[in-house]
Amino acid sequence: MPTTQIADRPEPTFARARPALHHVQLKTARLAEMIDWYVEAVGLIVTYRCDRAAWLSNDDANHRLAILATPGLRDDPDKVGHVGLHHTAWEFPTLDGLLELYERLKAAGTLPHRTVNHGPTTSFYYLDPDGNSVEMQVDNFGDWRRSIEFFRSEDFDRDPFGPGVDPEALVRERANGVDPGELARRSYAGEFPVARPNDRRIPIES
Repeated sequence: MPTTQIADRPEPTFARARPALHHVQLKTARLAEMIDWYVEAVGLIVTYRCDRAAWLSNDDANHRLAILATPGLRDDPDKVGHVGLHHTAWEFPTLDGLLELYERLKAAGTLPHRTVNHGPTTSFYYLDPDGNSVEMQVDNFGDWRRSIEFFRSEDFDRDPFGPGVDPEALVRERANGVDPGELARRSYAGEFPVARPNDRRIPIES
């Protein structure tokens, strides 16, 4: 059995405000390139931009991503070996949206560095211009409550990361009319394996 489960966590015994995650801010030395990438890959719209910063959103919030170009910043060739943010994640409402993104970015010469069925989600990981990992995902159940139930399952406890999945196989099967739920079940069972990614800059599993 899992040593820690969501169900095992005690509920607060007093009233507690629970803020929602609003935005992520990144630092960069290549502001324009980062803006262009997130506009293209994530569908963000610039709500405000100046010489040293930009704020972008893809919903009704004033921004979901802030990008700051602070003078003197430099790239860190050893960033993967340092503690810090591993990735940000963006969720599509349907598998078709995720696969459309894959085909569109592939046509532009950009491929994910990892593609995996985690169980609760099917996730394609990309690198932005600064080498930050960006997860594009779809909920395999279409229902967050069912996804949480899967977190508590023995299947997820056996493998919290899930098998790699070939995006080309998903594109092909979906074009043949296979239901997204069936594709999620089959890919989680390992039916569409993919070799581990060539890009070794993101070695951590999740």
